[in-house]
Amino acid sequence: MKDQLKNSQQIYRFENGILQEQFDEIVVEQPLTIMLNGEEFATMVCSPEHLEELTIGFLASEGFIRQEEEIKSISIDESKGIAYIDLLVPVTTSHEFHSKRFIGSCCGKSRQFYFHNDARTAKTSTSKITITPDQCLNIMKQLQDSSVTFQETGGVHNAALFSGEIMVVNRTDIGRHNALDKIYGYCIQNKISVRDKIIAFSGRISSEVLLKAAKIGVGIILSKSAPTNLAIQLAEDLNITAVGFIRGNSFNVYSHPSRIVE
Repeated sequence: MKDQLKNSQQIYRFENGILQEQFDEIVVEQPLTIMLNGEEFATMVCSPEHLEELTIGFLASEGFIRQEEEIKSISIDESKGIAYIDLLVPVTTSHEFHSKRFIGSCCGKSRQFYFHNDARTAKTSTSKITITPDQCLNIMKQLQDSSVTFQETGGVHNAALFSGEIMVVNRTDIGRHNALDKIYGYCIQNKISVRDKIIAFSGRISSEVLLKAAKIGVGIILSKSAPTNLAIQLAEDLNITAVGFIRGNSFNVYSHPSRIVE
């Protein structure tokens, strides 16, 4: 069966003073246009796998749905790269609403978001989950070991949802936001409670990635890479434990360290 995520491509490789022809595995990307209630809503570039999850997770993160029961119908035309989704209620999709920067506050703390929908959909975590340092290291090892497409191409991001040290689902995409939206869509479709779950992520924890984790509803995000300063500020405000640079036998805890217990 053809691998949807990669293709074999002829290239020329220079090594040890010699330029020679060979084949390499290259990641596949394609546009996906979301038609929401009959209108063109958004187009994203993504890896062509788990597109229904991606569509549902994206709309949930944008605040248009909270559960699958709000969807009247959904169908994916993979040949055209179009997702058709009809909701049970009308929605507002004005460009102005999605492009304005919004500054608000909550619980007496200054909170800064890029878009209106972040203020509506980002959740302050109420998770009581704790994990040990060894669990942090093992979770990241599992994520890396499961990332076959990355190992073969080096061109994708990986995200996984864990319950303790058990991997519930893992998803791969060329876009880091897409990988997280696929996880979110999977949780919505399968009615998975996320309060006691952990997100493991292969890339940098930017403010956008942190907000995605907040919208999904987890209390811990783990990464092998670094966070940004705004991501740390948001993690503090949203009561999320952000752990980065998980490599070998070490890591850094950037916010709410009380969830990491010996």
